[in-house]
Amino acid sequence: MNPWLNAVSQVEALEDLVLNADLVDSMRERWSGLSGSQVGRINFYTPSFKHHETSEVSACGKNAFPAISITGGDCKLQCDHCKAKILEPMIAVRTPEELDRLVDQIVLDGGRGLLLSGGSDHQNVVHYEPYFPMVRKIKDRYPNLQIAMHTGIATPEFARGMEDAGVDVAMMDVIGAQDTINQVYHLRRSVDDFEDALEALVATKMKVVPHIVIGLHYGELLGEWNSLEIIRRHLPSALVLVVIMPQYASSSRPFATPATEEIGKFFMDARAALPETPLLLGCARPSGVHRSITDTYAVMAGLNGVAFPSDGMLALAKHLDRDVFVTPSCCSMIVGEEVLALGDETTTMSLDYVPVAPKRRTQLRDIPIVFTA
Repeated sequence: MNPWLNAVSQVEALEDLVLNADLVDSMRERWSGLSGSQVGRINFYTPSFKHHETSEVSACGKNAFPAISITGGDCKLQCDHCKAKILEPMIAVRTPEELDRLVDQIVLDGGRGLLLSGGSDHQNVVHYEPYFPMVRKIKDRYPNLQIAMHTGIATPEFARGMEDAGVDVAMMDVIGAQDTINQVYHLRRSVDDFEDALEALVATKMKVVPHIVIGLHYGELLGEWNSLEIIRRHLPSALVLVVIMPQYASSSRPFATPATEEIGKFFMDARAALPETPLLLGCARPSGVHRSITDTYAVMAGLNGVAFPSDGMLALAKHLDRDVFVTPSCCSMIVGEEVLALGDETTTMSLDYVPVAPKRRTQLRDIPIVFTA
């Protein structure tokens, strides 16, 4: 039996998963050939956008790293995959003054950073410009507060405005298929526009963390490999992979759920393409068994981080001899060895064991898990 499949069977939360044995074999073979400096360590993130708690990971404080939308739940694009529903759980602020007051409360409550987001106009631009002066004031007042901003298509001038405002991490979706841009996003923009935006962002001093949405073309993998090539050409600080969530789509334009095997294969290709770049599995992905399998493949493929990990992931990572860290932060704030949201302070906690199946419980006292707190 493949030792990695055996490792999965020893984790109680995962012992009933049905994995693709050939894919697991390929992951194990590729793992032995990986030479990048990033592949040994894995970080599990528990940002405070929503409650998340498993038998291995406790929920972090509600204001540790909140997500804020400058448009509330409004978005003019109304893309087929989202319909602005991803904005609904975020904290709405409609003016720079509201943001200022909210940040004071976040810091008072012990917040370490925040994510700024918002709905796009018809050209896939989020209009942060009126907020840039206030963001600058906030950064001057709270220099250790880390700010991530999710932007649409940015011009060089817009990117410099973000940089001058003190934004620490810039995020954007990179779309590699023209049909997806036109049909899913309803945009009259080109793939080159997305590449130009990424180029503009990486020309600044900000950390840049693009996202690839796997299955963005109605659940089909279409432009993902082209997106990966675009990202290879510009080498950002890190890459976040997310998986389309069909429940957000309307019944008139339904999305299929991408097969976990296809997701796992793309994980391997991304890892091979970017061996020295932190590669992270972000918050958005289907739930249930699909999520557990996806997360398992992420750990096996050598991804460096998983946000909101499924139960059993810490145990699996340790069975595969990975160095495990747990951080209450947005995964996009983590760049290589640097934990931007939390500085250099870490607390090492040796666990007596990681939960595994009864009668097969493995003692792991000599293998610490690091909690950044």
